[in-house]
Order: sequence, then structure tokens, then C-alpha cells
Amino acid sequence: MKQLQRLYHERLPIDTLTTPEFAQRLAAISTEIHQPVCTYLNRRGQIIRVGIGTPRQTQIPLLELPRYGSERLCGIRCIATELKSAPPKESSLTAMALQRLDALVLLTLTGSGMIRKGGGATGYIESVYLAHLLPQTGENVNGETPWTVSPPLSLDALSKQDFIALVEGLEAEFQREFTAKQVDIDHDRVLLVGLMTDDMDDRGFEDGLSELERLVDTAGGDVLQVTRQKRSHPHPQTVIGSGKVEEIALQVQTSGANLVVFNRDLSPAQIRNLENQIGVRVVDRTEVILDIFAQRARSRAGKLQVELAQLEYTLPRLTGRGQAMSRLGGGIGTRGPGETKLETERRTIQKRLSRLQQEVDQLQAHRSRLRKQRQKQEVPSVAIVGYTNAGKSTLINALTDAEVYTADQLFATLDPTTRRLIVADPETGDSRALLLTDTVGFIHELPPSLVDAFRATLEEVTEADALLHVVDLSHPAWEGQIRSVLKILSEMPIETGPALMVFNKLDRVESETLAIAKEKYPNAVFISAAGRVGLETLKQKLIELIS
Repeated sequence: MKQLQRLYHERLPIDTLTTPEFAQRLAAISTEIHQPVCTYLNRRGQIIRVGIGTPRQTQIPLLELPRYGSERLCGIRCIATELKSAPPKESSLTAMALQRLDALVLLTLTGSGMIRKGGGATGYIESVYLAHLLPQTGENVNGETPWTVSPPLSLDALSKQDFIALVEGLEAEFQREFTAKQVDIDHDRVLLVGLMTDDMDDRGFEDGLSELERLVDTAGGDVLQVTRQKRSHPHPQTVIGSGKVEEIALQVQTSGANLVVFNRDLSPAQIRNLENQIGVRVVDRTEVILDIFAQRARSRAGKLQVELAQLEYTLPRLTGRGQAMSRLGGGIGTRGPGETKLETERRTIQKRLSRLQQEVDQLQAHRSRLRKQRQKQEVPSVAIVGYTNAGKSTLINALTDAEVYTADQLFATLDPTTRRLIVADPETGDSRALLLTDTVGFIHELPPSLVDAFRATLEEVTEADALLHVVDLSHPAWEGQIRSVLKILSEMPIETGPALMVFNKLDRVESETLAIAKEKYPNAVFISAAGRVGLETLKQKLIELIS
């Protein structure tokens, strides 16, 4: 222990990887204790960390590393011993890549060394290996290892290596690579992670990942890579296995990603564990949807509901240990004046939640009064519902010449829009008026916090006399989207009115898909809202629906 502690007093020249004297001293300690030893040095030549074990076992936690980032190295090198004469193992090289070490110097030892005066052993260094990272350009960009390992070197050859020139040259290459990859500095560079469990089928899993990719794109992120894993059930601590976590951490380093998005909800503990091991921010699908909603909300009502949903999501995810950090719970270590920062944050959020809930209740009451006024005028109302990006807003614009915002994006509409439509009754020839309401799009496994927050909006659906269920027939997963919408409608607190199925985007549909849809849904209407095809037939069906 004393010999290991004395290593912290060593200081090496800043332009050398190691000196022969320091390497021999490290080898002697390793031989004497029959264990590999790792020392970590900064660029000033100071020993900042000493560990017993391999580079994998002694690696520095990612969030504790200085100068962390994919465009540069961390400013720390590792000098390690190995009791066998062999090149660095892949686990050691992976640890180097995860930490973005300046270099890894491996001293391989053979035999038991020599006995010195006073007892103890002096290590015998057979060979030395130098490993360092490589920029991900050229031949090694497609799945190849992001490092290089030298052939066996002598200590003299290693000590003559200009360390400063090596790291400065590498960092210049990393900076060029990072700049070339960086399309927009304001965009998150995202790595998607999909976990497939036994209760999922291949088609549904892939459709979900494709949808998540669209969600990330809508939120303003650039998806760099998609990683998949199949497990019988999620790992309780990290969702995915430890090997896959390490693989993702390595992909984050080599791709320059600054955000990892999972295809399922994560617990607060899982998020903390993953961020500690991967080294960048980790979010789940719900948080991506909440971010989109926050960007899309335009009206005061929409912003109110989004903030409510975000706070309900944030409250259980406050960093800390919950009740264990509370000074209000009593017990050893919790007594003292004042309250913790965490407790203050909880109190502030809970107050804000109560205030927002009251405002949402007032909004709900206001919309209820408006609906009653419309009902007194005996004008039937039709709510347009459907999966997100099915073309609901385009349809209301085509039918009523409205100017509702439309875009080929998920959740382009958050705030409900009501417009009057005049339709001629084919039997009497009289004109009939009805109200069309554009609603927020549904999505598979809509987060419960969003359903609760948007209940004032969703009541437009339950209070309507009838529904227009718009389906994007050009989407590969159109049948799954129908099931998702019907599931959400079935969970509404009040039973909805009669529904008319409307298949949209007819101009993009293949004849085979069209034939399948007509056979399964013979009473449906087939239209192209953008091309204004089939709208007259739809209007006549609407009259029949509300009659």
C-alpha cells in the first residue's frame, strides 16, 4: 500500500508517455502483489489515479472525466501492467475508447522477476504496447475498431515517442471529423435504442422504431444510429444488458452522439444509471413526445396543458433519493434547520401543478359552456380523429377552406380548431350546417400524463355527435394505427358517437393495399384530402351519419 501511495508523488516529463524508471517501478509492484496495476496521468505528468486491476476494472466513471467530448481526448493516459505476455485485450481497448484516453501503454511482464536486496521482486518487462484512438474516417468508419495497437516495442523506443505531438495530431483529426459530421450545432445528434421483449412481434417492433425516428426528427434531432437488443424482459437497472450498455457507450463516442433515446419509458433510476455509464443525456419516448408538444403549443390553453404534462412527468424524476433526502421525514441524518434543495423543488412543482390543474379545470368548464351554446343552436358537431399525421388538418382545410396549420410532421396540430361546413342534403335539396373540429392526433401508447393534461381537448371528441376517423392508408402500419386509435377511443370516460372511417392519401396508395382496405372496411370512404378527391362523397356520407 505504501508503494502504491508513493506513486502519487511521481511526476513524469510532459512530452513522454512514460520513463524507463517509472515503468520498472510499476512492474516491480505488480510482480510483487501478483496483480495488474493501472496508473492514470494527466498531461502535466501527474499521477491522478492508481488502481489494482485491468484498465476495464479501474476505468474512471465517464461523468468524472475532464474535457469530455467526441471532438477531443480526455487529457488522461493510462500506463498498465499485464502479467502475461500478450497484446492488450479488447476489454482494455474498449475501456480506452469509452474514456477517450490520450493513450494506453501496456507493460507485459514475464516470470517472477528478480529478487532484490532486502526482499521483494523487481518486475521484468518483456515488451511494451502502445494503443490510441483513431478518427472514424476512411477504412475504419464502418464497424471497424476505432483504435490502433502498435507491435511490441522496447522501453527505449517508447520513451523517445513525442507524446505532445501524438495527442495534438490526434485531436486535430478528431476536430476535423467532428466538424464534418456536425450538420447543425443546434440539433441533437441522437442514438436510438430499441429493446424488443417476448411480448412484441418483429413487425410491431420495427414500426415502433420507425415511428420513434420520426418523432426524434420532428423534435429537431438528427438520428445517427439505431441499436437493437432482444431480451425476455427489460433489465431492472439499465433496461438493456451491461454488455449492450458498454456497446452503446462506445457507439456514442465513435459517432459523436450527444443524446440517447430509448423506445420505452424509463424509470428515474434507470435514467441515472444509464447516464452514469454512457456519459451523455438519456431520454425516453415520452420525453420526446412532450418536447414536440412544447414546441407545437401555440394557444394559451395548449401551453397550459403541455406544462401540466411536463411537470407531472418531471416530479418523480427529480435527481436524488426521494424520501431519503427529505429533512421533513425525520430520522438520523435528516434533522436540522431548513429543507433540502430537492424538497424545495418538490414543493415548488407541486404548488405549480395545483395552480395549473385549477386553470385546466377552468378551461374545461369554458369549453363545456361553448359546446352547450352550439348545442342550443342545434348544429350537429363532428370531431375529426385519427393517428398523428393522418391528414386531419389537411381534410378540414379542404372541406371548409380553413387555414389550419398543416405539415408532414407528427403532432403538427395540438389546439382544437372548429369550422362550419355547409352541405346540401341530397334528398331535400336544403343546405345543412355542421361543425367540424380538428383534434390532436393520437399515437401508439399515448403517455398517460398527456391524456390527463389534454382531457379538456379530448372532450371535444366525447361531446361530438359523430366522429370522422381519418386513416393514412399510405402508411405501412395503417392497420396498427387503426387499432391504436380505437383503443384510445374505447378508454374515453364517455362513449363516443357513431364513427365514419375515412381512408386518406389515396394518391399514394398501391392498388393491392386499396383492395385489402375496401374488403375489410366496405362502408369506409376513400379520399385524397390534398388532391381534393372523393370530398363530395364524404360530404354526403356526413349527412347520413348525423341524420
